[in-house]
Amino acid sequence: MKKGILLVNLGTPESPTPEAVKSYLAEFLSDRRVITWPRSLWLPILHGIVLQVRPKKSAKAYQKIWQTEGSPLWVYTKKQAELLQAQMPETIVRFAMTYGKQGIQETIYEMKALGMTELFILPLYPQYSETTVAPIYDQVSRMYQKDAEIPHLKISSSFYDNEGYLDLLAENLKQRLAENTFDMILFSYHGIPVSTIERGDPYEIQCQHTTKKVMERIGNVPYIHTYQSKFGPGQWLTPMTCETLKALPSQHIKNILVITPGFVADCLETIEEINAENRGYFMENGGTRFEYVQPFNDAFAFTKVLQSIIEAN
Repeated sequence: MKKGILLVNLGTPESPTPEAVKSYLAEFLSDRRVITWPRSLWLPILHGIVLQVRPKKSAKAYQKIWQTEGSPLWVYTKKQAELLQAQMPETIVRFAMTYGKQGIQETIYEMKALGMTELFILPLYPQYSETTVAPIYDQVSRMYQKDAEIPHLKISSSFYDNEGYLDLLAENLKQRLAENTFDMILFSYHGIPVSTIERGDPYEIQCQHTTKKVMERIGNVPYIHTYQSKFGPGQWLTPMTCETLKALPSQHIKNILVITPGFVADCLETIEEINAENRGYFMENGGTRFEYVQPFNDAFAFTKVLQSIIEAN
């Protein structure tokens, strides 16, 4: 049997232009897993308001972070696939995005043409959520509903409690803690609606577990667990990262170390939202030092973590 490994991340526009961003957002925000509102309510809002306003604003943000090869998320996901391929030369390793270019189905067909008969799909989301991992299951399921031949298939749901992942997060924090003194560590995870949690999504519990296990490795340092990137109305997980950072300086927390364990690669939400926008909130309200621990990006240490997850399956 010829084994294939497919790394999957969320996705990105093909270019930092309003047109490309609009195309990407239209696909992303049309997914029923992402926005669960009734279609009769959501689609007029999406096409009549969101896709008329948001692409231009988001394109400007993407232009600030865009690299020569493309968006950081695409660049680092591609690099991790290349690093993993070098570590596992007998395996077909590829990467794909749930939305946008380098789609899941086209990539799997490419792997099949290379002789792949056994497939392990590894979503690059440490914590499972219906809004991120489930759409991957949906796309793969729809694909194989049409095919006569189905490979030996396995999809990882999460790796929030993987020892290597937790160790690497802790090591990155310890390095910064050894270099400077901080009043607090802030863990920021991407938020999701409370209604999603009420349907049984384990995301919040898994995020809390990650924070707890990392702090067990760190020791006696004050910390807070927050959520970012709220989109639209409705109640989302709290406390919110932005509101927390605005308030901390008045509580005599003026030196903060920020980490985003749910992101394994830099993207708009880490570079622009956390390290620019939220940094500004903290400093404008009296903060002294704001340091951000970047995601793993193209670190070979993370490649080894991915390899350990694959080999355990």
